[in-house]
This record gives sequence, structure tokens and C-alpha cells, in this order.
Amino acid sequence: MTIKLLEGERLDELQRNGYRIIQNPHTFCFGMDAVLLSGFARVKPGERALDLGTGTGIIPILLRGKTKGRDFTGLEIQRESADMARRSVAYNHLEDSISIVTGDIKEAAALFGAASFDVVTCNPPYMTGNHGLVNPEQPKAIARHEILCTLEDVIGQTARVLRPGGRFYLVHRPFRLAEIFTCLVQHRLEPKRMRLVYPFADKEPNMVLIEALLGGRSRITVEKPLIVYERPGVYTDEITDIYGY
Repeated sequence: MTIKLLEGERLDELQRNGYRIIQNPHTFCFGMDAVLLSGFARVKPGERALDLGTGTGIIPILLRGKTKGRDFTGLEIQRESADMARRSVAYNHLEDSISIVTGDIKEAAALFGAASFDVVTCNPPYMTGNHGLVNPEQPKAIARHEILCTLEDVIGQTARVLRPGGRFYLVHRPFRLAEIFTCLVQHRLEPKRMRLVYPFADKEPNMVLIEALLGGRSRITVEKPLIVYERPGVYTDEITDIYGY
């Protein structure tokens, strides 16, 4: 299929089912965190999944390739990113199973209705206003800092759009773990599974993957560490498998 690329855009191979995605490196490109979240999340046959803050649609597209979910929705507030996501969906002929909606995470329940999804995923902004320098380029700043939504917004809306027993999958930074768990429990999202991601075996973790169950009982499984690099520039076999190389 021929797709129109706007100035600064490129078409990147996803190493999954021949899928490709439109990105603009001058605004924002997906990172490893999105790919790892798509490998950690579980969408069962017939289930409906929502990705909050979908950006250019990377997580719905990868989940469509990796799972047997019924349909996938991406919610994105930035119109340029949502437009790229829709064109990527069309390029990959996935219009029947992936929908991209332009809208605010804080209004997710109003947009979709209560208890309308079996699974919610999110790769949210990691930093509050007090953490690090804010990127002068607005799209990158919105993706990395809590400018348009907070962790509370994400978790609060997730609890409203998930059906009872539905699952929430989140990738975040370990330094906010206490805050994340507190907020999840306050919204009846019980942490059930967690995996820490380490750049190298002898380094501190720099990402955490979390699964939470709406209305679940208190019990969490901590999975074995996920190591990214065997040595500089060489992925471990598990990372290679997640990427689909």
C-alpha cells in the first residue's frame, strides 16, 4: 500500500508480521519501553484492549501482531501523533481491528464508557515537573513529563474503563514504585505481577513492568529480572525474541 509521508516522517520496520510504523524523529519515536510492554501484556482471544497515550500507535499494532485479542483502541491527545497512528494502521490493513481516537486520557471513561475494556495498557510520562529538564520540544516534553496527565489520571481512568477482573499493564521507572503501588491499590487495582528491567546484569534496574487486576486479591509475583544487554551493543536472547529479530 502507498502511504503519504509528511515532511520529516519515515516508515520503520517493526519485525513483526511485516508491520511498519510511521514516525517523525523530530517529534517523538517509540522506545524499548513500548516494545517490552507489548511483550509483557497479555490479551486473550476475544478481549478488547485500550492503550492510553498511544503516541503513534506502536503498542496496539504490536499487540495485534502478538496476541489474539478481538480489537484494540489507542487514545492519543496530540493530533499529529494520532494522525500518524491512523496512517500506520491503514498502511498495515488493520482498520478492522485497531481504532485510533484523538482525546484526553483524563476523559477516557467519558469517551468509552465504564467497564468497556478487558485490558488497558499504558506507557505514560515518567517524570513529574520536579524530575529532570523538560524538553523544549512540546511533543517530546508531553511524552516524558506529566504535563497533560498525571499517574493519578492514568490509574484513575483505567479503573473506570476496565471491566471487573480486567487487567492493567504499565511500564514505568522503579524510583516511583511506592507511589505507583499506593495509587493502584487506592483504585482497587491490585498488583499481581512485576518484572524489573536491567540494562546490564550488574547495573541497577531502569524500568519496571507491572500487571494489576481490578478487584484482585492481595498477592504479587515478582518475575525473574529481564536483562537487556549481554554486552555493549549486543541484546540478550530474550530481548531479541521480544523484538522478533
